[in-house]
Amino acid sequence: MRSIGFDLKPVAPFRLDLTVWALRRRPDNAIDRWDGTTYGRVLVVGRAPLQMTVTQAAPAESPLLNIHICGSTATPGTIPSVTTAIERLLGLDIDLAPFYRLAVDDPHLGSLAARFRGLKPPRFPTVFEALVNAIACQQITLTQGIRLLNRLADVCGPAIPETDPTFHALPGPADLARVDLETLRDLGFSQQKARALVEAGRAVLAGTLDLDALAHLDDAAAVARLQELRGVGRWTAEYVLLRGLGRLEIFPGDDVGARRNLQRWLGLASPLDYEGVRRAVAAWYPYAGLVYFHLLLDRLAALGYLSPSGIPDHRLAGRSNEEAR
Repeated sequence: MRSIGFDLKPVAPFRLDLTVWALRRRPDNAIDRWDGTTYGRVLVVGRAPLQMTVTQAAPAESPLLNIHICGSTATPGTIPSVTTAIERLLGLDIDLAPFYRLAVDDPHLGSLAARFRGLKPPRFPTVFEALVNAIACQQITLTQGIRLLNRLADVCGPAIPETDPTFHALPGPADLARVDLETLRDLGFSQQKARALVEAGRAVLAGTLDLDALAHLDDAAAVARLQELRGVGRWTAEYVLLRGLGRLEIFPGDDVGARRNLQRWLGLASPLDYEGVRRAVAAWYPYAGLVYFHLLLDRLAALGYLSPSGIPDHRLAGRSNEEAR
């Protein structure tokens, strides 16, 4: 395979470990891989898969990332597309100075922001991938959802055959458009989820669904448009807005795990409903979604998936615990 290396400089502060954990969510995520020092993923550039790895070569306050890509189509001409994908995945160009100014005098947010300083808000490389993630994880535990996604990538996703083991990306619209429902059912998807995924792929391929156009809509209009799709409710739509469109003002209020994280963190005696979540996070506008990511890391650390240095404890990878999305 051809291989190319280059460097990127994120806006400081930046910690690769924390940002990757907010992206991958569980230790057995085989799509977003992390070994304690290196982040790896298959990126599809054009129609060709490329193996990408990222390591952090300088500390959070003056960060530098070493990028390595390999594959049959890896050329200097692919660097701009790979750079754009990595900047999106890891939030490299997002300046969080206003968030830290907001947090410094906040009795709740201050210590949380300081503990996870350098976390950037991750996004999936495409809005379609955010939608696939959201549909897969509906109404099941996050661990189950991640394993569904792993199987989906293994069977239906583009691959780098030269690697051992073979690494896969999640399938794109064209991949899912030609998958039959029984294949997805055999992987563990419900009939409703299988139909939602195939129909979304076919709609994008046919040009009747333009997910990138959601970027031009306000939050309410984007949620409404997404809810026109089969199998997409309010939680799925808000999840796509946060993790696919980078709308940091969005805290998915129907996310039961996130509600519990918020309730626990605020020390509230009673559970929160959707409107309760909206009221609770209003003080941190427009960074409610960033609070969501910080609380996710807080819960991952409490579950033992994240050590103080950000390195996963693989001994706990098979443990079953209350979920945190």
